[in-house]
Amino acid sequence: MESKHVMIIAGEASGDLHGSKLVKAICNKTGEIHFSGIGGQALKKAGVKILVDASELSVVGITEVFSKIPNLFKAITVVKRHLKSFKPDLVILIDFPDFNLKIAAAAKKLNIPVLYYISPQVWAWRPGRVKTIREVVNHVAVILPFEEDFYKKHNVPVTFVGHPLLDNYTQTDLRQSGTLETVENENHGMPVIGLLPGSRDREVIRHLPVMLTAANILQNRLKNIKFIISIAPSVGKKHVEEILKKHKEISDCELATEDVKKVFEMCRIAVAASGTVTLEAAISGTPTVIIYKVSPVSYWLGKLMVQVKNFGLVNLIAGKNIVPELLQDEASPENIANTVFNMLNDTKGLQKLREQLFEIRDMLGGPGASERVAEIALNMME
Repeated sequence: MESKHVMIIAGEASGDLHGSKLVKAICNKTGEIHFSGIGGQALKKAGVKILVDASELSVVGITEVFSKIPNLFKAITVVKRHLKSFKPDLVILIDFPDFNLKIAAAAKKLNIPVLYYISPQVWAWRPGRVKTIREVVNHVAVILPFEEDFYKKHNVPVTFVGHPLLDNYTQTDLRQSGTLETVENENHGMPVIGLLPGSRDREVIRHLPVMLTAANILQNRLKNIKFIISIAPSVGKKHVEEILKKHKEISDCELATEDVKKVFEMCRIAVAASGTVTLEAAISGTPTVIIYKVSPVSYWLGKLMVQVKNFGLVNLIAGKNIVPELLQDEASPENIANTVFNMLNDTKGLQKLREQLFEIRDMLGGPGASERVAEIALNMME
């Protein structure tokens, strides 16, 4: 293929990572392709010319977006100018819907094809956006199994490509992960609880103090227990350390900056902020308590708009509650501690939950999502 130009836009940490793998997959399949767009360090390392750093745009919650409005408008202007000046052969959009749908509309006016990878969750809230997607997006590559039927029902060209998280695992990993015996042997019988407060600084500031207070309650009940705080690459370690200083009463707690897979290998149970990491827990077979807190106004608005019964991705895929969800006021230290305590004391229940999580993993399509999306992208450029 002759030299092509692709614009790729990922406004958040997980999209940056998945986008970088897609860029590498495309480059491995063809000759020279020039990439530009919006992203973070992962896309930059993959060879993408970054027009706007994603860290300037990422937000949590509905009301919190107001503080980023100037940056968002500036970024839209930069991208639209780039589209007009360079006329890319393809625009690849990754999640980040409110921003990306505006870019899709701009590309449509310029007759530039648009591939949406990791699509907006229109099945959960603001379903009217599916009409916009049908009008301005040429093809949607979805990563959750039930999304394909949803888009087909609305006459949107769609392909289920599997979940990109599975690209992080070998077949050996998938066969060996998550056995209860392995977890117990690794920690000499001591229960280890993983604390995963989120992938953004604001999420960590909101969730970690609550998790640590819950950890203190558990420590007072069980004595022999250990905690691991997993720090996402996109989170400032100083925020975690400052919060941890205020909770010196927790005697056995360590920080982990390595791949979250290794954290799950050590944990009997994880307490995790709702998001992609809960699916990573499912892939590893790690029983999880999902929590989430936002501002009161964001939560109230979300309750009005969200049209699904479950909040966690694991439960959405299962179509029922298989892991506990504690949202907003329910995500209190006492409730978290009680939920974890009850799960620890139900060995048979934990093993059954692990088996259910492996069933969820099997529904995610298997490794190779990046390769499959790369094929779609190349076909759209021919």
